[in-house]
Amino acid sequence: MSTPYDDLPSMAMFARVVQLRSFSAAARDAGVAKSAVSKRIAALEARLGVRLLVRTTRKLALTEDGLRFYEHCAALVAAAQAAEDAVSESSGLARGPLRINSSVAFAELYLARAIAEFLRAYPDVTAQLTIDDRFVDLAEGGFDLVVRIAGRLTGAMVARRLATDHTVVCAAPGYLARAGTPRTPADLLQHNCLRYALIPAQHEWRFRAAGGTRVSVPIRGNLVASSGTALREAAIAELGLAVTPRFMIARELAAGALVTVLDGQLAGDMGIFAVQPDRKHVPARVRLLVDFLARWFAGPDWVTRGFAASARSAPPTRR
Repeated sequence: MSTPYDDLPSMAMFARVVQLRSFSAAARDAGVAKSAVSKRIAALEARLGVRLLVRTTRKLALTEDGLRFYEHCAALVAAAQAAEDAVSESSGLARGPLRINSSVAFAELYLARAIAEFLRAYPDVTAQLTIDDRFVDLAEGGFDLVVRIAGRLTGAMVARRLATDHTVVCAAPGYLARAGTPRTPADLLQHNCLRYALIPAQHEWRFRAAGGTRVSVPIRGNLVASSGTALREAAIAELGLAVTPRFMIARELAAGALVTVLDGQLAGDMGIFAVQPDRKHVPARVRLLVDFLARWFAGPDWVTRGFAASARSAPPTRR
């Protein structure tokens, strides 16, 4: 049975639905209505005479026929992308789409500006930036590049360190005036410590101890949030102490809205990594973006350069 050419877009759409595990997400990704995606998949199932997907109100699952069909559809999409990349490289130009993922705060404070400059330099490249504080699967998400902030990376991936930062314990001067300034990690037992939900507390509040060992403090607090930005704002509001990357609070430190405590005692630096799927062929636009970001974030002053640029572009404050 031959495949009508009209089925090829539907096959690509089916692969995207499976990768994103959602009709709605695939529709947003393609810039079409969810109903259009549903109709394409239904028509594909009708022509093939099999059911490809099992849908419930809560999840999406592949049938056995759907799994076999997906493998071929994904290969078809990959071959089409490779053909486009080959033509782009032979022309000596960077062109085509980039799918990028990053954590929320880093994307908003630093990465978006860098990507904007990259797109100005390479106008034939388009970028889709998704932001999510949870670690995403590069392959299943279909991302060309993920910017991750971590102490270390594990798993089969190609990563390049763009910059280094470190975590700090911070609080508003008003909170410290009221509750006292901790001098040792043990003092944190008497403080309201704000928690980041995506990291276990024993890893987040871990400190250097005598003899090179590390100790986790069993902190307590009345706020747990899955957003680092939310914790920063709560700390500014004098609710308590928070652990955060320094890049997130550079502006607030300069303005005196936050100060750091227990300097040098928190365990571990953090890397800013550009992570790619482990694959043989890397499109020129991806290589160029990684090189561009490495230059953009080069040097120890990348944090202050970033917030200084943001301050220059910010609207004037009304009195």
